[in-house]
Amino acid sequence: MNIGEVARATGVSARMIRHYEQIGLLPPAQRSMSGYRQYGASDLHTLRFIQQARQLGFGIGQIGLLLDLWRDRQRPSAEVKALAQAHIGELDAKIAEMQRMRATLAALSNACHGDDRPDCPILEGLAGPQPTDEVSNERIARQGIRKP
Repeated sequence: MNIGEVARATGVSARMIRHYEQIGLLPPAQRSMSGYRQYGASDLHTLRFIQQARQLGFGIGQIGLLLDLWRDRQRPSAEVKALAQAHIGELDAKIAEMQRMRATLAALSNACHGDDRPDCPILEGLAGPQPTDEVSNERIARQGIRKP
């Protein structure tokens, strides 16, 4: 199969296929006499593996480790499980952060009247607290700046 056929069969763009080859996730393709890349069933299987891992949120480095483990039939499954559990921890942290972001934005949105008035708690919340004269004077003193 050529790169276009593989892209259609796997849902991975030709650009990404070339990228995966370049960074070593996919072995370099065989070349036809005219120089075109040629892929086999093993390459398709590897690309589907990479695509599934990407859909689960694994990073390129993690996918490289997973591919190495997948190819090593003597590997203990404990290594694979440890990698998956570490990724679950990363996902849990991202979910918690996104829930905090959502809660903050929901509170700001609920506080906004959404009418013709110019005051907007959403914009005020994004801007954060304004420094008081005391805080400004302290910052100026720390930086060694003299007031005019």
